[in-house]
Amino acid sequence: MATRSKSSKRSSTSSSKRASRKESPDANELLLLELQEIYSAENQLARMLPRVIKASESEKLQQMLEQRQQQGDRLIQSLEAAFDEMESSPGRKKNVAAEGLINDMREHIQEIEQGPALDAVLIAAIQKTEHYCIAAWGTSRALAQAVGQETVVDVMLRELKEGKTLDEQLTELAEQEITPQLLSEEMDEEQGEEEADADAELEAGEEDEEEEGSGRRGSKRGSGSERRAPH
Repeated sequence: MATRSKSSKRSSTSSSKRASRKESPDANELLLLELQEIYSAENQLARMLPRVIKASESEKLQQMLEQRQQQGDRLIQSLEAAFDEMESSPGRKKNVAAEGLINDMREHIQEIEQGPALDAVLIAAIQKTEHYCIAAWGTSRALAQAVGQETVVDVMLRELKEGKTLDEQLTELAEQEITPQLLSEEMDEEQGEEEADADAELEAGEEDEEEEGSGRRGSKRGSGSERRAPH
């Protein structure tokens, strides 16, 4: 009985070790994982961008986002070709990092009214997403170069160039157009509030003067009546 019990424990321990053993993917497998992550991110972004474009007020921002959408569609096609070449598939795992960034965009659209403020926030959200993508593209380029996947190298180099250009354009748009508009609106609102306060004070002063005038006239009439009253 004791021997059987010890044997059972050894078997259980061995099975537990095998179950908890971590994987050690090679460079090709790491590249595939990175490409699947990028594929998921681009598909999620492709579904969100039309809504972001519609919510944007700036025509320049809309044009930049439309261009990004076209770049994303082309990247998805290039990735599908790369998966075929690698005799693999995009997989079904969702990129949770990209999902979080895209959910932020959705919340901004729901919470902020259309105008310079929303445009500024959306530019920041798009740039955060683009920075994530640039990091992923750079990693994939390096892995692809290491394992001799030259097609993937070329695709990632193209995306890196376009992504960095878009990032610079968005920064320029924010600094030269969106932020000045936002500050101008804030100044107009403050000036409007000051004028409203001044008007309110003026109206209050006029009402006080009218009340004082009515009181003086009433007092004069009372005095006149007293003088005319017979003794």
